Amino acid sequence: MTTLSALTPNDSRGWLTLENRHTGERMQLRRVRRDGELCLELTGSLRAGREGPPLHIHFMEDEAITVLAGVLGAEVDGQRLEVRAGGTAPLPMGSAHRWWNAGDETLELEGSAKPLIDLDVYLAGAFDVFNSGPAHRPPLFYIAHLAWRHRKTQAVLFAPLWFQVVLLPAIVLVGTVLGRYRGTDWPGCPARCSAAPLAAESEAATV
Repeated sequence: MTTLSALTPNDSRGWLTLENRHTGERMQLRRVRRDGELCLELTGSLRAGREGPPLHIHFMEDEAITVLAGVLGAEVDGQRLEVRAGGTAPLPMGSAHRWWNAGDETLELEGSAKPLIDLDVYLAGAFDVFNSGPAHRPPLFYIAHLAWRHRKTQAVLFAPLWFQVVLLPAIVLVGTVLGRYRGTDWPGCPARCSAAPLAAESEAATV
């Protein structure tokens, strides 16, 4: 991608598309209802030799990733595993985890998260912020704002959680004083972070 935004208009199937311009990671997200529970479905791809998301936690959502092609490398609570096509990596709520392409071909995957709380909105913000700065250096004020407002549901472990409780609000306060959050045209702004579209019940039932 050449634009800074991570967001792409929903395609004809009704998915929210996100892409990281640094790593080439691409994700498509949609909301579905299964047995009365709101869930998030995702599909994605990542080129060979590339890292996926940094070490992070979903506090209230169980996630699972199934490999369609290639080899997924993952770390879950300090334990490393490799998953090949047809296998699934469970990423339980509360676990510290990350994943990457551990093979020599493009990694293709699908997955789900349930019950959905705000993962799609958080990912929309994260991709937007990551795309707005240099690789591995997301703009401090904007990543701090995103992390602070989702602190009860999501966390990236760039520092111990107890330290983030002190650090993040201080950064957000300085950013507010400096006017970094005025208007809606700044990376990760809540107004730019759309929820994934909700699939029709007939579509969800066929997946």
